Amino acid sequence: MKMASHRAFTAARLRGALILGLVFVAPAPAPAEDSAEIRRQRLEMVRIIEAETRAAFPETGIVALQPKVLEAMAKVPRHSFLPADLRPFAYLPTPLPVTEEQNLAAPFLVALMTHLADVQPGDKVFETGTGAGYHAAVLAELASEVFSVEVIEVLARRARLILEDLGYGAVQVRAGDGYYGWAEAGPFDVIIVKEAVNHLPDPLLRQLRPGGRMVVPLGPVDSSQVLTLVVKTSEGRLRSRGILAVKFSPLQGGERL
Repeated sequence: MKMASHRAFTAARLRGALILGLVFVAPAPAPAEDSAEIRRQRLEMVRIIEAETRAAFPETGIVALQPKVLEAMAKVPRHSFLPADLRPFAYLPTPLPVTEEQNLAAPFLVALMTHLADVQPGDKVFETGTGAGYHAAVLAELASEVFSVEVIEVLARRARLILEDLGYGAVQVRAGDGYYGWAEAGPFDVIIVKEAVNHLPDPLLRQLRPGGRMVVPLGPVDSSQVLTLVVKTSEGRLRSRGILAVKFSPLQGGERL
């Protein structure tokens, strides 16, 4: 099946799942079997991520992603974070719906944001927008602790159950407003903001450790943004670098952006 028709077919199935309410009303699925075929699909997903990275090279300046990031992407069972109806599409290079307004990000973006964050084995990581919990699991493959906040309580509860079932005990999830971070758990070596903001949230900057990295879609929330890497120096100064034009949904909660 050609890619264009394959994507059209996928979109039709995804729309159908939303119409039937399968995305929101389904309880947290039990971890699906990680068969040899699924592992093959994950490796193919990684191959596509590598190809997409090379294609983005003129804009990102990144030739290749860190091998440890690709290894994490090859290990985490993305299908286990999806309702049964969407699992056949788990390893396609596309976002997948979690609710009507929220998606599981495309694998390339998950990998790129994780690469930019330069997560180290002893790092403490904070992320906004837990969603299904998939990106938190990828981060947990690389960091010592992951703290994740989801504004929609039912999604936070569902993600927590899936992560626990899959053995990701290093991830803590709670319902709350990601704009304000998780102050009592900070400071953090890495902060990943997975929604669009038109300014850097002050609470998150305060919770970023000197030497820490923040990855954030920065720009107008009603159009496109620039995926931006922000580094806090040991003196507390901020240095930022735009990486790639992106389009994320606005951060929910916090100050009106």
